[in-house]
Amino acid sequence: MPRSVRSRFARTARTRSPAALASLNSAASERLADLLENDPQFRDAALEVGLIDQRWLEDPGARPLSRVPPAEVMRRFLERAAERRPSVVTRLGLTTVQALSSLTRSPKADEVPSTVTVVFTDLEGFTSYTARHGDDAALALLAEHYRVVGPIVRRWGGRVVKRLGDGLMLVFDDPAYAVRAAVELVEARPDALPLRAGVHHGTVVVAKEDLFGHAVNVAARVTDLAKGGQVLVSGDVIEATGEITGVTLSKRARKRVKGVPESVLVYRAKAVGGRP
Repeated sequence: MPRSVRSRFARTARTRSPAALASLNSAASERLADLLENDPQFRDAALEVGLIDQRWLEDPGARPLSRVPPAEVMRRFLERAAERRPSVVTRLGLTTVQALSSLTRSPKADEVPSTVTVVFTDLEGFTSYTARHGDDAALALLAEHYRVVGPIVRRWGGRVVKRLGDGLMLVFDDPAYAVRAAVELVEARPDALPLRAGVHHGTVVVAKEDLFGHAVNVAARVTDLAKGGQVLVSGDVIEATGEITGVTLSKRARKRVKGVPESVLVYRAKAVGGRP
């Protein structure tokens, strides 16, 4: 490029007002969002690993592209690779993948109280299904269920803390995303069995591959109240997030739950236009 042209571009960049630059950034963001919407497979992959954020996708001109730190992007990528390409685990060795994944977690994050949203899920009738169809069929059903769960949880910025037989313990930083993930998980449940989920927001202690604290117990009890196909959300979640895009809530109900001295406000959450 001739020097005179380069100089002209440089002067133009220096003289652009902040408002003009903001306008250019907004237009570029909206153009990128349009391209992603036209390629759902690439869009979902970018959301899943955290290259883009769902809120940016819904309002690209006003929000940052992503708030996910590089280490978290790496963790999600490793999980996705291991699920989609089991040969990766074979070549690297399971301990290597676990070690790489652990490097993406800050040691300061462990055993420190954190305010998060906890989600429990449970496949209703799994024990009876196993008795009727046998262990092999039950294991196959769980394998397919976990294959579906991983991408949904990551896409909404969550993490599978651990598997609990036919259930899962999940954790999310964003309470609205936790509810939207739970609603999507219930809709994506196995054909043979309904899924239920409970969501609660509060302070927990994160200790490697587990969570501890009163909020964890409340989340588990809220899940116990749910029936198959239901997502029950505590009042603490709604207080923390307010209105949730794409989700409708029932009238609140006050419930007494085992092991929790105070009654708990719960709402049933479902997708807008979803089944009753």
